[in-house]
Formats: sequence, structure tokens, C-alpha cells
Amino acid sequence: MPIPPDLIAQLCQQLGDDNVYSDESDRLSYGYDNSALQALPDLVVFPHSHEHVVAVVRLCHEHHIPLIARGRGTGTTGATVPLGGGIVLSTERMTKIVEMSPADRLMVVQPGVTNQAVQQRASEHGFFWPPDPSSAAVCTVGGNLAYNSAGPRAVKYGTPRENVLGLRAVTGTGDTLHTGVRTTKGVVGYDLTRLLIGSEGSLAIITEATLKLTPLAETKRTLQAFYADMDSAAKAVSRIMAQPVVPCALEFIDGQAINMVRHYSRAALPENAGAMLMIEVDGPSAAMEEMVATVSEAARTTGLLSLHTARTAQEIADLWATRHALSPALRNVAPKKINEDVVVPVSQMPALMTGLDALATRHHITIVNFGHAGNGNIHVNLLVDPEDPPQLQRAEACLDAIFTLVLALGGSLSGEHGIGLVKRDFVGREIDPFALNLMRQIKQVFDPSDILNPGKSFPAIP
Repeated sequence: MPIPPDLIAQLCQQLGDDNVYSDESDRLSYGYDNSALQALPDLVVFPHSHEHVVAVVRLCHEHHIPLIARGRGTGTTGATVPLGGGIVLSTERMTKIVEMSPADRLMVVQPGVTNQAVQQRASEHGFFWPPDPSSAAVCTVGGNLAYNSAGPRAVKYGTPRENVLGLRAVTGTGDTLHTGVRTTKGVVGYDLTRLLIGSEGSLAIITEATLKLTPLAETKRTLQAFYADMDSAAKAVSRIMAQPVVPCALEFIDGQAINMVRHYSRAALPENAGAMLMIEVDGPSAAMEEMVATVSEAARTTGLLSLHTARTAQEIADLWATRHALSPALRNVAPKKINEDVVVPVSQMPALMTGLDALATRHHITIVNFGHAGNGNIHVNLLVDPEDPPQLQRAEACLDAIFTLVLALGGSLSGEHGIGLVKRDFVGREIDPFALNLMRQIKQVFDPSDILNPGKSFPAIP
């Protein structure tokens, strides 16, 4: 239903005319994310403060209007797409770094601050914030928290859930909620901080986050290993993660991906390579040679074709260029590909790779795999043409089989992209009915009118 004119007038009064978009041409840009889904919101608002968010939520609660919080729209699951209309609340103008406290190793930020801005400010004081998704230059902290988005460094330093001390948020009734602490220890009450992180804006809208910072490592070393096949590389990942030196990045790309980026990479790529690992180790300079030797030994498994350690900044850049060139290459080859980010226990990586290869053959679908191998988080890309109905039908059957395989291996349907709309109907395969019902009850406590991002994350009640 359209937003009543008197409500629009109230929002303009609360936020200012420049912070309320009602023209269709202005609203179009806020109806889609990085998925293939799109819908037109009835209104877009741009709060600047916690108090602005409170005012918006209270009006939406009173009038039962859907409210979808959004950062910069880099998500891939349709979680910020307003399929039922309503108001999109964009946090892109909430960009204040409220506090930087090196002594306490924390930073307090509004949700619209970009990941890159956090890293830049933290580095000025010798720190970093571990979450580092590939869209770090533009994605916001609020979006990182909504999806629990991590990146390569999660293998050693954890996800946002391990790197956020506390939150300030607004529930679906417009009430202010403070969670967590300013210390690295605290066991008073339930852990609502971790509950809100990853909830995709369905429980409360985050207005401030207290981030836990980590000291920058003294030095870092980058290695690149090529293997004859995916199974050999997967076994190497298990070996690397079973020894004491935990890499700060352990990235994987398969043979299909290597062939795609061959013309984009400045590094030498073996013609017969079936898989590649990018391994990064950080720590004290005095121990680095020994640490690299330990990791290198673990990487030397049957099927290893070559193992190279970069020694200069240019060599490091050249090695990483191979990995960074993959996404643009995939967009050129299959701009409408199906991209899933499944995760399995590291010990099951070999079985996952073997299973994916078999499914690609069975369903006659090209699958390109890459991702964060150190924690079993693999981005499975099905290269399909949506304009080819038979191929699309095979791809959907293949995707269904992939999810079955992942769950059979003790894995999860999503490692960092979230659920949104794209995976919503598969959630019941992973979460049992009792747990799902409990989650729905929690949603009702935080948001009794079901205005916050309704229809996302959970399948409809049968």
C-alpha cells in the first residue's frame, strides 16, 4: 500500500526533506542488491543518527509499514530487496567514526562507515579490523554485521561475531537496545550481540557498533601452490590447517578458474594445474622463516606441481592478481551465473571437491569453485544462461544436489553471504522445525509487528 502523505510529511519533518526520497526515479536505485532480484520501495529514507532511526521505526511500527535496512547494496542474496514494498532505510549517510580508542583496542562506528574507512583509521594506530570481504572498499560495517560477512582473514582472526564487542540498535517497536561490553570479557546476560550479527536486519537496526581491533602483524609472507587436481589441493588444506601455524589467508581456486584468469594474471600459471592455493602467513619477523617452512612442508602433498614464496611487494601483487582477476573474468563469461557460498568442515574439503566435480558432470553444468579454503567456505559458481530454460532447469537440479551434498558432509548452506531471499526456502533442510519455531518466536519478541525485513531468512510456515 502507498505511504500516506501525512506520514511522508512527518518523516520529512523528522529527517529533513533532503533525506526522504519519494520520486520513483530516486527510489529505483534502492530496490536491488548484487543479486538478480529487484523491487521498487515506496519510500527511501536516510537517517543521520540513532534518534533518526528511532523516529522512523516508531512511525513504521505504528502504521505497520515494512522497513528494510540497507547499506551499500553489495549483498548477493536479495536480503535488502523490498519485495513487499515499504520503506528502505539506507544507512549510507551514517558515516561517523564515533570513537577511536587504541588503549582499549576498540573503535565505535555508525553502520554506514565503510570497511575500508575502518581499516584506514585503525592502521593509523597500528591496528586492523579482521573482517575483510572482497567488497571492502565500498561495503559498510552495518552490512558486514547484518550478514556476518568475513573474508580471507577469518581463517585466523574470525568473523564479525568474534570481532564486535557491543552494539547499539533499535528494535521493531522503536526501543533502544544496548548489547555487549567494551571489554574482551563479559558474561552478564545473554549474548545479544552475536544474536543480532547475521540476523539481516530482521530483529533490530544497528546504529552503532563497538569493534574489537587487532594489532597489525610485524610482517607477512605470501605463497602460491599449484596442484594437479582439486583433491590434492583439498588434502593440502586439511594438512595446513592441522599444524600449529595458522595462515592469515588460505584461498583456493580450481582448474576451471585458473584457465579463466590465465590471460589476466601476471604470474606464471602451469598448463596442467587442477587447483591453486594462495597462502598468507603473518607474525613476528624473527619467526617468519620457520613459520613459512612449517606451512610449506604441510602444503607438500601428492599432486603438488609447484610452490613459490613471494619475496618482494611486486611478487606479492602479481600472485594475488591471479585471485583478484577471477571475479571480473567470471562476470565476462557468465554475467548471470549462480553463486553460492557453501561451507563444510575442513576435513570434508576433499569429499566436497570430488562431489562437486561429479555433480557438474552428471548435470552437464560448468562449475567454477574458489573461496576461503582455510575454513571450508567455498564459492560454488554455476555458469548458466538464464535465457536457456533446459540449462537453467539442470542448474536448479544441480544446485539442489549441491545443498544435499554440503549438508550430508556436516556443512552449512551459507558461510558469509547470508540467506535473504535466495536461500530462504532451503533453510528448513539445515535447521530443525523446533529450532526454526524458536527463532520465529525470538523474531516476534524483537519485532512484534513483523515490519523489519519481513519475509526474509526463514521459509514460510507450512
